[in-house]
Amino acid sequence: MKSTRLKKHLNRFLVTFICIGIFTSCQSSIEKEKPKQIVKHVILIGSDGFGAYAFKKAKIPNLRKLMEKGSYSLSARAVLPSSSAVNWASMIMGSGPELHGYTEWGSKTPELPSKVIGKGNIYPTIFSLIDEQLPNAKKGVSYTWGGIGYLFEKDMVDLDFNGKSDEATKDKALKFFVREKPALTFIHFDEPDSAGHNIGHDTPEYYEAVEKIDILIGDIISTLKKNNLLDDTAIIFSSDHGGIDKGHGGKTLLEVEIPWIIHGKNLPPKGQLNSSIVTYDTATTIAHLLGIEIPAFWRGKSINEVFEKDEK
Repeated sequence: MKSTRLKKHLNRFLVTFICIGIFTSCQSSIEKEKPKQIVKHVILIGSDGFGAYAFKKAKIPNLRKLMEKGSYSLSARAVLPSSSAVNWASMIMGSGPELHGYTEWGSKTPELPSKVIGKGNIYPTIFSLIDEQLPNAKKGVSYTWGGIGYLFEKDMVDLDFNGKSDEATKDKALKFFVREKPALTFIHFDEPDSAGHNIGHDTPEYYEAVEKIDILIGDIISTLKKNNLLDDTAIIFSSDHGGIDKGHGGKTLLEVEIPWIIHGKNLPPKGQLNSSIVTYDTATTIAHLLGIEIPAFWRGKSINEVFEKDEK
């Protein structure tokens, strides 16, 4: 009798042990499952000094169409200080200045030692993630403000172009996009920042510069449509900061609140988002779109509200 009971207990123990092993193995495989790629291409459009407040007065039909058919926030936030290099770095590095180390308007190298140094000898950007995880994918940066050139791994991109005007920057980016069909293209426009500094924010001249950016965005959309690339592309539009009077860098909402718009055929049109968005969430959201694993040292988080389908 004792022998029979012992055998039963041993059998139960073995069954339990096997079940636990299977469960653990399944759980481990789920955890290690690679993220799914949602789109083939991402275009990140950054407009320097384009404050969220500009949407109240400016005539910007192309941006409003992206908002209407996509998802957006007009209360996303820049990191402090609300200046250029620190925020452009944060946007593509998935972390704030306390980790990547770029802390000033015109930072060319980190004033604070970067917490992590990647293969490109800087804090790893979204470009280095693509380079590592999608080695055959093309990627490029076309920018009008030369300061952008210090913030990404030049040896990891297939396009590194510093345009003399926003029009030239746009044209070069589109030629590259149509020809190479890259995974990621970052297009940086210098306006309306120049108008804000020279004439002032919230002036007719500032809104005129804003409206010119909208025209360039219309050119981008029409080129993608013409070449049958729009359906496979997600477009993200954002900025580094806003402004007040003739400056920025401070702590007012006019300087800190930035637009954040995302549009793609494979993304549900969510309209206005409820999520709290910080500029370093942009890189993480791009990684999510491209099916790329996010490093633990990044502090940004994917704006998952964008991807959630509404329950009927």
